[in-house]
Amino acid sequence: MNEILTAVIPVVIIGAICAVVLAVASKIMAVKENEKIPQIRECLPGANCGACGFAGCDGYAKALAENDVTATNLCVPGGDSVSRKLSEILGVEFEDVVEQVAVVHCAGDCNYTQDKVEYDGIESCAAAKLIFGSKGECPYGCMGLGDCAKVCPNNAICINNGIAHIDSRRCVGCGLCVKACPNHLISLMADVERVVVTCSNKDKGGITRKACKNGCIGCKKCEKICSTGAIKVQDNLAVIDYSKCPECEDFGVCARECTTGCIRISNFTNATKTIDN
Repeated sequence: MNEILTAVIPVVIIGAICAVVLAVASKIMAVKENEKIPQIRECLPGANCGACGFAGCDGYAKALAENDVTATNLCVPGGDSVSRKLSEILGVEFEDVVEQVAVVHCAGDCNYTQDKVEYDGIESCAAAKLIFGSKGECPYGCMGLGDCAKVCPNNAICINNGIAHIDSRRCVGCGLCVKACPNHLISLMADVERVVVTCSNKDKGGITRKACKNGCIGCKKCEKICSTGAIKVQDNLAVIDYSKCPECEDFGVCARECTTGCIRISNFTNATKTIDN
């Protein structure tokens, strides 16, 4: 019995000393947290999408609390309601959030293109691209395996007829789908814009046409008829400068005159929803 006590007592004493040392150290070396951080963090939706430009909601909250950034309108998923709450906490003027919506730059569904291989593997666009480059005839097109749909927090994306479709009424503009697409087919645009190029193929016109009947062939017809110079063909693909597009006197002429119909008119205005926090 004495032998056991001889072994246990020193261990207990050492443990007690270590506990006291750690307790004292935690008080002396404690880093005080900015009281505003938890207040700000509570206002943010928790999507951790990075749309604000920071590493998740915690990063944005810390930056706001420590005045590394003063803009309260960077949380696109949270919308104006979050921006207003942040403005009240920080005592700054409210800033309107520019709502954004995700757009798929591909219209090559099963009616306009086809697969070049029969893919039988992991249901992942990233996996298919790693093995085949692309399972479809168009190497730039949507592979339709749903990586974007899997990361969408609002179930705004579905795969229909072989390609991804985004429900702008559900989309909050978080940008997670943009990061998930291995072919970089999805981008965010302000929901007030209406003209969209639904193609990403940069091959020459003849090659594009063989791969997809809906693809941009780089004919430059849209570029020539655009009165504001908002559309330019770059690398055989039409690209829209939205800063010039609203000035157009004959709105939609580019879509109406597009040879293949890859330029389309949509209406996303006030379509975006916010993530409830």
